Amino acid sequence: MKLMSRAQLPGCVLALRFLALVLPGIPGARALDNGLAMTPTMGWLHWERFMCNTDCQEDPDSCVSEKLFMQMAELMDSDGWKDVGYEYLCIDDCWMAPQRDSEGRLQADPKRFPGGIRRLADYVHSKGLKLGIYADVGRQTCAGFPGSYGYYDIDAETFAEWGVDLLKFDGCYCDSLEHLANGYKYMSLALNRTGRSIVYSCEWPLYMWPFHKPNYTEVREYCNHWRNCADIYDAWQSVKSVLDWTSSNQERIVGVAGPGGWNDPDMLVIGNFGLSWDQQITQMALWAIMAAPLFMSNDLRQISPQAKALLQDKDVIAINQDPLGKQGYRLRKEDNIEVWERPLSDLAWAVAMVNLQEIGGPRSHTISVASLGRGLACLPDCLITELLPVKRKLGFYEWTSSLKTRINPTGTVLLRLDRTS
Repeated sequence: MKLMSRAQLPGCVLALRFLALVLPGIPGARALDNGLAMTPTMGWLHWERFMCNTDCQEDPDSCVSEKLFMQMAELMDSDGWKDVGYEYLCIDDCWMAPQRDSEGRLQADPKRFPGGIRRLADYVHSKGLKLGIYADVGRQTCAGFPGSYGYYDIDAETFAEWGVDLLKFDGCYCDSLEHLANGYKYMSLALNRTGRSIVYSCEWPLYMWPFHKPNYTEVREYCNHWRNCADIYDAWQSVKSVLDWTSSNQERIVGVAGPGGWNDPDMLVIGNFGLSWDQQITQMALWAIMAAPLFMSNDLRQISPQAKALLQDKDVIAINQDPLGKQGYRLRKEDNIEVWERPLSDLAWAVAMVNLQEIGGPRSHTISVASLGRGLACLPDCLITELLPVKRKLGFYEWTSSLKTRINPTGTVLLRLDRTS
């Protein structure tokens, strides 16, 4: 949670009430057609690792500052991150000055971002990367900085003028669900009116769920990806809760995902402190199965070679980025073993088997090949390759075969099934 309960939806105190007057004609079925996020967006986001650290005197290497983002941009360019698809370097909350400028425009904190966002964007672009930024639909951001209520057009124009390529739009400080929805719709249209290609990352459903079920068809018409769950944190319980929520709601959310619009289970926390190695494998594998945006939140200056190799695994990224654009789902759960699967292009399938048991040692699990991929993955036969935790070809399997795996506690075995005929 970002400094306050997202379920409380603190009131805007008149913040969005004018929208009832100025937005009566927003078309309910107008699709977001910006040509972006045709595969899940990949990049780096500061929040989980660096949070709202604004004390650059006490903590100059970890505060939210121009220096931090320039260092991350340099590493994303030089250490192979950009080459495997991590393209967006994203600023979250706490980048702003406490007030807007005399013309009503947002401005970066002058001490922590002395060159402003325009200079940072130019630097990021010079590295072949794209810049993401954060704002909020209400009167304040979740951390108390200026919100975009009443300034949607000017903020969209400002971001475009600065050269921003992605907007993460949060939902704190709104006084009604109607105003929340209208604000998200209005900013979507305002971004498109700028003429600049800006990926639109929403948290709209997250703030709707405590009150009623979101209309995901409508959300997709305005957003490139959307958050459903509270902020992830660096712990297995948090990752597991995301998986539990996703599987429990998969009938509602899986079908709406596809090229141009994705369910966002939040950041990858691989390479930090809270997850075991097996749990890091589980997050990477399941985020690939779920066709999730891949936003790392870690310190690329200190990441271990092992975590770096996992995050840069081209075969796993290929599953995440598969052009068919179908989100995977949980096929079954039995005796603390979950089986997830995802259809891929060229009639291939990805399958993940997760051992949720948190006591004891590795467990063997046998599954009928005929039960995978809706009975079609290996009809009449297929080549099965294990991608995680170890990359190896398991061989050819006929439709009548059984597949036996061994899975560590809280770990995952990720497989790719390719038809041979």
